[in-house]
Amino acid sequence: MNRIAATDRVHSDRRDWHNLRGMLPYLWEFRGRAMLAIACLVLAKLANVGVPLALKGIVDAFEHPLPGPQDQVLSGSPMVPLVVPLALLVGYGALKLSASLFNELRDLVFARVRYRAMRRLATRVLDHLHQLSLRYHLERQSGAVSRDIERGTRSVSTILNYLVFSILPVLVEFGLVLGILVTRYAPVFTLVTLATVAVYVAFTFAITEWRMDYRHAMNRLDSESNSQAFDSLINYETVKYFGNEGLELKRYDGTLAEWEEMAVKSQTSMSVLNFGQGAIIALGATVVMVYAARGVAEGAMSIGDLVLVNAFLLQLFIPLGFLGMVYRQIKYALADMDLAFKLLERVPEVRDVPGAPALVLSAGEVRFERVSFHYQPERAILHDLNFTLAPGQKLAVVGHSGAGKSTLARLLFRFYDVTGGRICIDGQDIRSVTQDSLRRVIGIVPQDTVLFNDTIWYNLAYGRPGATLAQVQRAAELAQIRTFVESLPDGWQTRVGERGLKLSGGEKQRVAIARAMLKDPRILVFDEATSSLDSHTEQAIQKTLAAVSADRTTLVIAHRLSTVVDADRILVMEAGRIREQGTHRDLLAAGGLYASLWDLQQRERELSLGTSA
Repeated sequence: MNRIAATDRVHSDRRDWHNLRGMLPYLWEFRGRAMLAIACLVLAKLANVGVPLALKGIVDAFEHPLPGPQDQVLSGSPMVPLVVPLALLVGYGALKLSASLFNELRDLVFARVRYRAMRRLATRVLDHLHQLSLRYHLERQSGAVSRDIERGTRSVSTILNYLVFSILPVLVEFGLVLGILVTRYAPVFTLVTLATVAVYVAFTFAITEWRMDYRHAMNRLDSESNSQAFDSLINYETVKYFGNEGLELKRYDGTLAEWEEMAVKSQTSMSVLNFGQGAIIALGATVVMVYAARGVAEGAMSIGDLVLVNAFLLQLFIPLGFLGMVYRQIKYALADMDLAFKLLERVPEVRDVPGAPALVLSAGEVRFERVSFHYQPERAILHDLNFTLAPGQKLAVVGHSGAGKSTLARLLFRFYDVTGGRICIDGQDIRSVTQDSLRRVIGIVPQDTVLFNDTIWYNLAYGRPGATLAQVQRAAELAQIRTFVESLPDGWQTRVGERGLKLSGGEKQRVAIARAMLKDPRILVFDEATSSLDSHTEQAIQKTLAAVSADRTTLVIAHRLSTVVDADRILVMEAGRIREQGTHRDLLAAGGLYASLWDLQQRERELSLGTSA
């Protein structure tokens, strides 16, 4: 078990160094500012170390006073008037002021560096998440990823803050103090100081590494509990439908109970660490002061030397006490940063080939050539599909649920790459062109419309950022939603809620239709585009969709056959294979799978109408 723990710790150390190196590019942009901040830091520490030297001079001046300019002996008194060491006092104040000034300059100069690093990492992580495939986003837990991003980006600021404001200052000051002790005092002072610092650092590192297991467990449980809470709120309606509020709270509280146990252990071990650090510092300081007091008693050192050594000890050991806390926080921050860097290291499943050109669109022909696909090797979804969408043609794909219809749209958008065959647009394999250029020429109205938690205007204009009011209104009018929007109290600025929950399913679908129309693509995909609309609105939208798609290559994925009777060609899919194809009339006349589906849906419709009547 110890060997496993040691191996994990070595791996963790390698990851820490790897992540610190990964942070360097974010500093390179402001390398001039970083160097200036370090220069201010050194100047501040030089002034800080000069303060005890000035204090020693002041004490020694009072211990061995010099005669004043007006040397008078009053009534035979041997006392000599004391001259106040004004220059030393002024120098003492100037050094204190300089240390404060350079510290503030360091903070001011470095602020831009660390906040820009946070911004760069946050945007890079979000950009990388957008590059990852649909498979990752279907498997991830939104709450956990959100928390990981937040902690990861904040950790960059934490590490830079502690490096520049805590560790480097202590190291610089430690070097300066040691230099003075070596050159001016007996070796015992240097040896005791070095031994104290070495024992302190070794003790801190050892205990902190032991405590990191608790911290990692706390991070994991924190992300897990956050994900559970986030998930239960997203599925608020489902929780209410089944009356499972108690179940959700029990699951959430159970995870928090584990987190609480780890947090208590972490706090207990930190108390052990803090007491040990205090004991080491107290022992080291006592030994140094004993030797200094002996030196004064023997006449080898002045009282000013005693004050100087004591001041140096305070300057070293007080920040050294914080150094233990700093080390812990840096280890925690490195653990948090590792979450963000592991996200960045995740290789996107779908990537552009090096030097991929943009798609050159001409007629808009789409061709599936012997396309096969599976999510897992043991479960094939599509088998050797061959069909062509001629320019301007409306091709419909129908079939039972699970037949693989919606997978066609995902492959066309390159959310996944085919596992066999290829998909071409105007003769170009879509894997050989950039994803951005591919998706610019395709518009989609998905079956499950998810809207941004923003205004109706933002969600409509998302199809063409920068669209004019007239263009957005025209698209909304075509999608039969303009009247509804303008009737709302806040009109176009009405907020739709998270995932569009404030709108009905039909309203959300009409927003999606308007958004696709506003994009004005050459290739259109309708994936159950009217499944949430009532019959009256559906008929109006169908006419609009027919008019909009008249001169476009259109792929219609449908469950209700009544919506595709006007298609130029209909593919009937079953278990990932094309079983039948032809026009509506041809397929009915063939009396096969399509005809049986049609009869079934007609009977269901008649039954529904009879029940309504």
